[in-house]
Amino acid sequence: MPNQENTARLLPDVAVHAQPHLAGALDWVGMADIQVPVLFDAGDGEVQRASARVGAFVNLSRPDKRGIHMSRLYLQVEQALSTQKLTADSLHALLRGFLDSHKDLSDRACVSIRFEHLVRRPALRSANSGWRAYPVCIEASLTGDEFLLEFGTEVVYSSTCPASAALSRQLIQDQFVSDFSATQPVDHAAVLAWLGSERGIVATPHAQRSVARLRIRLVAGAGFQLIDLIDRVEHALGTPVQTAVKREDEQAFALANGGNLMFCEDAARRIQKALDADGHLSDFHIRVEHQESLHPHDAVAYASKGVAGGYGSTP
Repeated sequence: MPNQENTARLLPDVAVHAQPHLAGALDWVGMADIQVPVLFDAGDGEVQRASARVGAFVNLSRPDKRGIHMSRLYLQVEQALSTQKLTADSLHALLRGFLDSHKDLSDRACVSIRFEHLVRRPALRSANSGWRAYPVCIEASLTGDEFLLEFGTEVVYSSTCPASAALSRQLIQDQFVSDFSATQPVDHAAVLAWLGSERGIVATPHAQRSVARLRIRLVAGAGFQLIDLIDRVEHALGTPVQTAVKREDEQAFALANGGNLMFCEDAARRIQKALDADGHLSDFHIRVEHQESLHPHDAVAYASKGVAGGYGSTP
C-alpha cells in the first residue's frame, strides 16, 4: 500500500496529454457559479458579508494544451474573496494571480461576482423602516496591464403614465359636468363629498412596477459607493418601492406617484442627469423597463454617458 508521501505522485493527470486532432485556442475557460462569501462595503463604512456566485476565467492561448488549472482559480477565489474586502486593488491582485498561475497558458483573465446587499430604508411618513436587498454585479478583467472594472445594480420603482393620467382627469371632468349643473350654484360641501366618493375618481391612471438597471465604470481610485449611487437614482425618480408601509406611508406614496408622472424616456433622462453629476463615474449605461399594466409588453429606454469608446445604447 503506497504511503501518504507518494499518493499525490501516483494520481493520474490526463490533462497533460495533448490531443493534436482537437488543437485550438479558446476565448475563455474556467468556472461559473462558484459559491463563496464576500466582504463588501457599500460606501457607508459597514462591511457586510454576503453569499456570492462567482465566475472565474482565463483564456487558453496555447492551441497545443488540453486545459487550464481550474483548481488554481478556485483556490485563489476562495482565499481572496472570503478573507479580504472587495476593492479595485483586491480584484486586480486576484486577476494577476490567475495569470501568474497560468503563465504558459493564458494572457487574459476575468472575474464576475454577483450577490445582494441589504440596505435599511425608512418609511415615507411613519417611524418604521425595513430592509431592501439590492442586487450587485461586479465584473473585472485584466489583459496585459489593462485592468477594467465595472459594477452594476438595480433600482425598482413605481411609474405612473402621464398620458393615462391626462385621460383619467378628462373622465373625472366629464363626470363632474354630469353630476353638477353649470347653471346652479356649486355647494362647497357637496363638491367636497363628491371628491371623496367613487364618482369623484371614476378613472385612475395606470401605474406599474419598473426597474432601472445600471452598469457603472468608476474613475481610478474610486470605491464602490453603492448606497450613494442608489440614493441619487431613487431621489431622481421620486417613487422607489417601499419596505414598511402603514396607511400614512401608502398615502404619501400615492402623492409621490401623482407628482412624478413619467414615461420610460423621462425616467431614463432623470437618471442620466443624476449620474452625469457624479464625479466618481467615468461612464455608465442605463436601461429602464416599465413593466406595463396596460399591455403585455414592456416600455424600455436606454441611456449612457456617451464617452467615446464607452458604452453603446444598442438594446
